[in-house]
Amino acid sequence: MREGNNTAILDIVLFALAIATVRFRYTLVSAYALNLKPCTRLYRAFLFVIMSDSKHMQLAFSLAEKAAGKTSPNPAVGAVLVKHGQVIAKGYTHPAGEQHAEVDALLKAGDAAQGCTMYVTLEPCAHYGRTPPCTKAIVEAGVAEVHYAIGDPNPKVNGRGRKYLEDHGVKVFADASVAQGYAQNRAFFHYVTTGQPYVFAKYAMTLDGKIATVTGESKWITGGAAREHGHRLRNQSDAILVGVETVIADDPQLTTRLSDAHEAVKHPLRIVLDSTLRIPLTARVIDPALPGKTLIITTNQSLVQKRQQLKRENVDVLVLGANAAGQIDLKLLLDALGQRDITSLMVEGGAQVLGSFVAAGYVQEIWTFIAPKLVGGVAAKTPVGGNGIAQLQQALQFEIKETKQFGADLWVRSERKV
Repeated sequence: MREGNNTAILDIVLFALAIATVRFRYTLVSAYALNLKPCTRLYRAFLFVIMSDSKHMQLAFSLAEKAAGKTSPNPAVGAVLVKHGQVIAKGYTHPAGEQHAEVDALLKAGDAAQGCTMYVTLEPCAHYGRTPPCTKAIVEAGVAEVHYAIGDPNPKVNGRGRKYLEDHGVKVFADASVAQGYAQNRAFFHYVTTGQPYVFAKYAMTLDGKIATVTGESKWITGGAAREHGHRLRNQSDAILVGVETVIADDPQLTTRLSDAHEAVKHPLRIVLDSTLRIPLTARVIDPALPGKTLIITTNQSLVQKRQQLKRENVDVLVLGANAAGQIDLKLLLDALGQRDITSLMVEGGAQVLGSFVAAGYVQEIWTFIAPKLVGGVAAKTPVGGNGIAQLQQALQFEIKETKQFGADLWVRSERKV
């Protein structure tokens, strides 16, 4: 009898801790850790609370995915309003200047938001930007409790959202799902903490690591399904970058092309690195009929006359400083793009351009498409050019985060190890 009473008492203590603290509420630090049998009603209630919280937060994450790539320079956020265990309203971030996820959900809920619990994937903002602060709208709507997945490192927020809510009587449960929250908005977090876009390197290669044959033929290394996925990744990027050698050799358009006619298409800013402006005036990437915009990055080594020609064709030309080798200084480039609110940059090549980004340590993530083909040839190009490294210990370390099959081809997503 005494043992049963002790078990009940410890279960009650555990449950109280679970409700009182954030991490117990979202992490199964269960009675098993205390060698107890979770048989009490209280413990089952504890599990119900955890499962409900997790379910609603996962719904918020799925809503945020709808906004992926469409909200820059703002993060993609999802929000869910819940009352008595029932979802009252859902929202996600709209393009910059329009409502944030929290306000989107509150507008849909109306008066029903009073007394609700909100689950949101990022700490609500507490500052005036293009829109008023979300924290003010949350308080005015009478929301009783807010759970957010991860704090916002933006210096304008960074804990201020939580403080404002708590100061106005709203219960706040912070850092509910830090890893997932960071993963979903990793480009935004990098941007607000460095002032530079998050760099994705993307390439397609054969099993023997070739991006073209010895004659330079590269269309196509991968099949249609893999190329379609490449365009979906492009559809979520703020900008796409190639070197002038790629423009001269392949004459790409660098637009987004999706097979689903009902899916909204985003054409990222097209960027061409061309230190001496060798780009042909007939290049398709600067065709004024193309949707979206093109930006040519050059240096003072280029002719002023050519710059003026391009500007007359409504092509934006930006002159930046060069490094010791006469190439465009990548730090200046990334700083300039950050100032233009570019939060994510897809670098597609060619090999020399990728080599430059890798050598400078500016690649945060790699998207590799691998085709089950062998082409051979010492002279056939590999994805990353440049001088390379002398010793393996100098290699940049990445961690494979995701793999997926597209037709016969394999896609591998790798993130830089910090």
